[in-house]
Amino acid sequence: MPKLYEYFGLIILFYSNDHRPIHVHGKYQGKESKAEFIIVGGEVKEIRILPVRGKEPLDTKELKKFRTLIEHFKKEIVQKWIDFFVLNKEVKPETINKKLD
Repeated sequence: MPKLYEYFGLIILFYSNDHRPIHVHGKYQGKESKAEFIIVGGEVKEIRILPVRGKEPLDTKELKKFRTLIEHFKKEIVQKWIDFFVLNKEVKPETINKKLD
């Protein structure tokens, strides 16, 4: 379960057995949502925030942080997906200690 980012308690990660489409999970205090990346022509055209079956979704405040972080790092997240799932490279977690706009 590679952790990608930690952002004020919100954890962004891949599950090691994940599948396409490219997506990440956001977890905070037992709640979880996911974000799917819709890629067209090599660019992220849309990000869809979705519930995770069997999990209570992130609350409004955490969803806002989740969306802000993935919008800010969308290119890096896609590259980390390729590195981990396609190239079998290790992905190093990052802690974000400053507020993102």
